[in-house]
Amino acid sequence: MNQDAPTVQDTPSGAAAAGISKAMRALLIGTPIALLVGGGLWFYSRNRVSTDDAQVDGHLVPVSCRVYGTVDRVLVEDNQAVKAGDPLVAVDPRDIQARLDQARAALAQAKAQVEGARADLERARVAFQQARGSDLETAKANLDSKKASLDKAKSDVQRMKPLAEREEISAQQFDGIRTQAEVADGDWRAAQQRMGSLQREADIRKVAVGAAEARLASAQAQVEQARASQEGLELQLGYTKILAPVDGVVTRKFVEAGQTIQPGQGLMTLIPLHQTWVTANFKETQLAKMKPGQEAEVKIDMNGMVLKGHVDSIAGSTGSRMSLLPPENAVGNFVKVVQRIPVKIHIDEAEARKVTLRPGMNVEATVILK
Repeated sequence: MNQDAPTVQDTPSGAAAAGISKAMRALLIGTPIALLVGGGLWFYSRNRVSTDDAQVDGHLVPVSCRVYGTVDRVLVEDNQAVKAGDPLVAVDPRDIQARLDQARAALAQAKAQVEGARADLERARVAFQQARGSDLETAKANLDSKKASLDKAKSDVQRMKPLAEREEISAQQFDGIRTQAEVADGDWRAAQQRMGSLQREADIRKVAVGAAEARLASAQAQVEQARASQEGLELQLGYTKILAPVDGVVTRKFVEAGQTIQPGQGLMTLIPLHQTWVTANFKETQLAKMKPGQEAEVKIDMNGMVLKGHVDSIAGSTGSRMSLLPPENAVGNFVKVVQRIPVKIHIDEAEARKVTLRPGMNVEATVILK
């Protein structure tokens, strides 16, 4: 037998057959694997929607001044972490302190005026009580006595007049009785005048009491005004020490020592890094089954870490509608574009401790639609 004769495998047709056989084996083995992998991927992603149009958001807390003044010291630098209540900026307090001292002096003066007005009111009340009391009662009793004497004298005149006409008494006696009646009438009129004078004096005293009460009320109002002014300046004096309203990191510091600032002027921004969330802009076609409370996963571009979270809320409108220049679809050149709606995702508290997220960082958000 010739050993140099070529075998079936050595021929070109044999090599092709062997290649086809390997391909068939690979296809037979690979197809189930591909189906399993594809099925697994489909099963894994069938209830999941994702977007890479997502960023970390957070509160930007502006720090501004509340008084007019000159900056004495700036106690923090950019990117410095601070706690709530830490001093940030100190404003020169001397101008406000001087006005506060004046307000305190004005308050003390107003209180002294109140005491004086209260003393005047007491004196006016005592004078009124006196005018309306014993003097008036005495004058009234005297008037009644004079009226009784007058009535008696008139009765005597009426009773003695017939006797005088019949000359049973002398004319001199009758003249004396008539003179007594005239004197009683004069005394009664004098008592009336005295009574009227005391009544008018009592009325005057009453008016004086009202005037004293008005002066006291005015003095008390001045005290309240002075106290309010003092309290306002005390608040302003406290505002010369600008404190951190929240825990956070100092960002965009605009203020320097020696700068003159005014109320409402921005000095810096604080970013509380412990209060961040994710804003994911999902397509409107992805929101059919999405609702608050569903589980979510956030993959951070910075380090590839995946954090667990949940859907907090879904925005009430699309992002384009809330932009500075919203689209106007009634101009005749309308092109339908799939809109995106912001979805707020909160990172679970335990997960948030794993990494520090800063507003503006890019992430990928996935919501599990269960």
